[in-house]
Amino acid sequence: MVKREVMSRYKGSFLGILWSLVNPILMLAIYTFVFGIVFKVRLDLNNSLYDDKAAFALVLFAGLIVYNLFNECISRAPRLILSNVNYVKKIIFPLEILPWVTLGAALFHAGISYLVLLTFLLILGHALHWTLIFMPIVVLPLLLLIMGLSWLLSSIGVFVRDIGQFIGLILTMMLFLSPIFYPASALPESVRDYLFLNPLTFIIEQTRAIILTGSLPNWVGLTVYYLIAVFIAWTGLLWFEKTRKGFADVL
Repeated sequence: MVKREVMSRYKGSFLGILWSLVNPILMLAIYTFVFGIVFKVRLDLNNSLYDDKAAFALVLFAGLIVYNLFNECISRAPRLILSNVNYVKKIIFPLEILPWVTLGAALFHAGISYLVLLTFLLILGHALHWTLIFMPIVVLPLLLLIMGLSWLLSSIGVFVRDIGQFIGLILTMMLFLSPIFYPASALPESVRDYLFLNPLTFIIEQTRAIILTGSLPNWVGLTVYYLIAVFIAWTGLLWFEKTRKGFADVL
């Protein structure tokens, strides 16, 4: 189902699956041109040796990969059951796997984007940091959080159709309230702590740390994030299983 989800997005196009590679390459090139050459944004990456023209594009792209992964799954969650009514009518079909399908497709595109980012680093002549091995550990709690929210929102979306519009506004707010276009360190300390109430902030900062600066993950922060993510995932699944009995009647 994940394969079909990915392939259906490019069905009928001339380049086909190659668009999953072309899109992030073009976006990274655009970011580099606009922010590095047009606006000439300079950013201190903790005394890194990156060229100023490419530094902001790398930071921006790394943050957007995390946001796009979250956005693709959560934005589709409210209509996930509504768009798969045929599965609801099949009693033996495990509806709880539908969010996994969306997550699998989103992970495929995120993986391609990460490869583009790492390739771009090599092209610029920078060695890849060994801390890259921690990437799965850093991303996993975000995936658990996404699954919990997806189960919750897909269930609520069956009964409250307006939830999709509301989530769209929330995701737009999260884009600008996440340290994507700016590092968290650029904010005053009095405001910085509130930024971490956004679940994307910590993962974005950790992703940049292990990829761009070669820093070790914040193990204490990851542990707390894991505990919260597991709780939300478990709660979301319980809610989904509790309410799924009414899906067929409502639809």
